[in-house]
Amino acid sequence: MNGRFFFLTIWAVLSSLAFPVAGAAEQNGDLRKTWKTVEELSEAEKSRLDLRVDTPRDATLLYLPAEAYPFEPPYTAEEMGYRAMEFPHIARWSHAMADVFGAITSNGFLDEGITLAYSYYMPDEYGVAGQLGVRPGDAYFRMVFFYTYPPENQGLQDLWILRRTDKEETTKLDNFIYSPNLRRVRRQPQPRRDARFPNNVQTFDDVVGRDAWEFSWRLLGTDVLYETVRFPTTRPTVTLAKPDGSFYTVPSDQIKMLGDTYSHYTADGGVACYVVEATRREDWLPHYRMSRLIYWFDQHGFYPLRIEQYDNDNQLRMIEVRNASLANPALEERGYAGLFTLYYDLALDLMSYSAHDAHWVKEWAPEDRETMFEPDFMRRSWLKYPLKSQSLVYSPEKFFLRPHLYPDKFPQDRNVTIPTELAQRYRLQEEAGHLVFDSSSPLIEVKAPE
Repeated sequence: MNGRFFFLTIWAVLSSLAFPVAGAAEQNGDLRKTWKTVEELSEAEKSRLDLRVDTPRDATLLYLPAEAYPFEPPYTAEEMGYRAMEFPHIARWSHAMADVFGAITSNGFLDEGITLAYSYYMPDEYGVAGQLGVRPGDAYFRMVFFYTYPPENQGLQDLWILRRTDKEETTKLDNFIYSPNLRRVRRQPQPRRDARFPNNVQTFDDVVGRDAWEFSWRLLGTDVLYETVRFPTTRPTVTLAKPDGSFYTVPSDQIKMLGDTYSHYTADGGVACYVVEATRREDWLPHYRMSRLIYWFDQHGFYPLRIEQYDNDNQLRMIEVRNASLANPALEERGYAGLFTLYYDLALDLMSYSAHDAHWVKEWAPEDRETMFEPDFMRRSWLKYPLKSQSLVYSPEKFFLRPHLYPDKFPQDRNVTIPTELAQRYRLQEEAGHLVFDSSSPLIEVKAPE
């Protein structure tokens, strides 16, 4: 979810001097070249790929590929984009979870929160197939967010109703909030899809996902990732929760990118990825603040492990990295859901994170569907299914590291330069193994929830 109820003054001015960042040895841990352009791929590697840029179109809905979803290999880049729609920030099936979130500024100002998130996926079939099965304008997903921490936000609630969109039906969200102080439910206007939540990095689209038909797709090549979300040396373990209320501790360095059950890790522990560029289509997304995105999809299920966003000046603006787990085994490769997600705004040197704890795959009873996911129910302030979490960061020094920049990868399509001051912070972080803040800046501790 997001931390839009905390209010900070964020450091937002960086030196205007661009500075090339560290090379591959510092950014990837060794000197290996892990990436290949399309031209460098072998015939065996190309056998699973359809390199056409223009995918044949559906005869009725021209913005959809002609082949029926979920497609068969060989895959076009656009078909990969549709497959990756299965994995937005919030899993596309009915479930409950404790959503822990927070953000930290460059000088160590940390704020965090917890919501209990209840999600009701309305179509009979989960995932993208369910979304495509409803008519444009119809609702397909309802989400309730009940704030439990910090104490001043206790009882705040959000209700999101997502709708399928096309060029005529453009409303993507019905949004209602409940404030216990006002004791009223208020309907809110739909947010700008590309606008950041207050004092956070992620946008509305980052949370609910983007529709593949709003972009043009191109395969850049392949790569092998060895790290996504990085824990500092000051946080050697993480405490996670089960839906039954029990807790367990995991060594941070043993949290794998796609969990312990993923069977396709390389011999040295990496994840082989397709690297795909999505360029916004002006007729679908006029005035959108991002010109293009670059995705790293795992090559088997097309889970997005890394997403880069470029602004309209073609500058790298935001990096999103994820660790996931097989949260819904019944869906097999479509059952992966984010465990830890980190968003990083390079211009602001601002990071925000989300941890999806105590994930509970739940088929809601008819009475729950008819009451919990309606605006009127919010007035009851009834926390029907409480879940607990102990995965808050608590201290700035224990916050996640800034993500890798990988300046040497795909230089024809990526230009990674950062200001001198930020390059210095990266260097200090890598040397220390944790975030380093200006000595004159106060470090704000966060109290654990009681």
